[in-house]
Amino acid sequence: MLKMPELTPSQRLPRVRFAPSPTGFLHVGSARTFIFNWLYARRYGGTMVLRLDDTDVERNTDASVQSIFEGLRWLGLDWDEEYQQSDRLALHHRQAEEIFAKGLAYRDFTPAHADDGEAPNSQGAWLCNAKMRELSREESDRRAASGEPFALRYRVPRGQNRTLRFTDSVYGEQSKLADEVEDFALLRSDGMPTYHLASCVDDADLRISHIIRGQDHLTNTFKHLLIFEGLGVDAPQFAHLPLLVAPDGAKLSKRKHGSVVSVTTYRDAGFLPQAFINFLCLLGWSPKNDREFLALNEITGLFSLEGVNRANAVVNFSDEDPFDPKAAWLNAEHLRALPIEQLSALLQPFFKEAGLNAPPEKLLAVTPLIRERIKFLRDAVAVADFFFLPELAPYDASELIPQKGDAALAQRILQYAREVLATTSFDHESLEQALRQGAVTLGLKAGPMFQPIRVAVCGRKNAPPLFETMAVLGRELCIARIRQAEGLLLSSPA
Repeated sequence: MLKMPELTPSQRLPRVRFAPSPTGFLHVGSARTFIFNWLYARRYGGTMVLRLDDTDVERNTDASVQSIFEGLRWLGLDWDEEYQQSDRLALHHRQAEEIFAKGLAYRDFTPAHADDGEAPNSQGAWLCNAKMRELSREESDRRAASGEPFALRYRVPRGQNRTLRFTDSVYGEQSKLADEVEDFALLRSDGMPTYHLASCVDDADLRISHIIRGQDHLTNTFKHLLIFEGLGVDAPQFAHLPLLVAPDGAKLSKRKHGSVVSVTTYRDAGFLPQAFINFLCLLGWSPKNDREFLALNEITGLFSLEGVNRANAVVNFSDEDPFDPKAAWLNAEHLRALPIEQLSALLQPFFKEAGLNAPPEKLLAVTPLIRERIKFLRDAVAVADFFFLPELAPYDASELIPQKGDAALAQRILQYAREVLATTSFDHESLEQALRQGAVTLGLKAGPMFQPIRVAVCGRKNAPPLFETMAVLGRELCIARIRQAEGLLLSSPA
């Protein structure tokens, strides 16, 4: 029998756990569960346990295990203890045998029920097999000794007018008649423990004080109360989190919604871990001051289960845009809050992946020019590739022509700029002064003056600030690109 805890859950520092099943990539809902457990442990000086619930051998994959660990490491949140449920099977079997020895479980030899499933009958939901439940111990032992397969089922108390109760930290008082709970399996016919048994045995053995998990487990809790009772330990405190749902109200599903619910999708798009954590925390929790942009240390200081909402949280994605607008906004805000040196280093891998040689010192100079123009790290390549291209991508000569102008005017502007840039100091202030004076000399406003130059040196109309951009590109490259633009105008039909 498991040793009874010396203290009740409310009397000791919290021990919480994240217990993912490695049956697919790390789901954003699972990531939020991990984050909320982590926040609770760190806020109250407790222990964060990572337990891999890998007893579903038919569905577990090594790729899923790697995906879970990759996702958690990307979040950058640590854990204090780590366990693998499959290493604990002997403990699960010992505890199942103890529950059986107490008369709280029975063997079910019915072939259709010799696994974890229950089948409905004509009267409605299946609750138990009375014949198996009432089978004598001697007959049960004889059939088991002969090798007949069976599932071990919990003997849920019936006919006692008993109500199972617990107080959920989010959803409040919960109750259900024991007569409405089916005799659920503890061991399958192959001897493997069910989720219910393995999870509760491990929670008791690891002295988990608070179980913080998704609302879809709320109804399982009544079964778990019985298992903890059978183990002879106090049940932990439960807190069930509202579900994450799609815009149509459907629960976010790997099967239905695909990669949009995967943590690695956000990582690969160029989300910052701290922004992703900030976003997930606001899905079902809100600080008392209603702030949205929050650093991790601020969230940790503010987090409480009392702040968790009961209503399901909507993730607003679409076929056109896989990311919730609030997630994109928060990521942009967190990007802008980073020191330039740190942001520049984070951008480097995206340029490398795009096949662009972005020397660190040059990228460091480019970063402040594009920081306000990107929402995701990956955006930087599209915004700033021309800084690192030996040759600009082809563009239409008409892009060089100012509004209410013609090719001749564009030629005049570019020629003037090329001549002036040959002798002007290549710093922001000097470039701005020289080119603004050029506009006066040519009798133009700044907009028409700068458009041909911007397109010539950047290859596009929409680009970072012109003078800072030219200073980073340097005199030689700017003049070469302006010459190329002049040639493009001359070779284009009038």
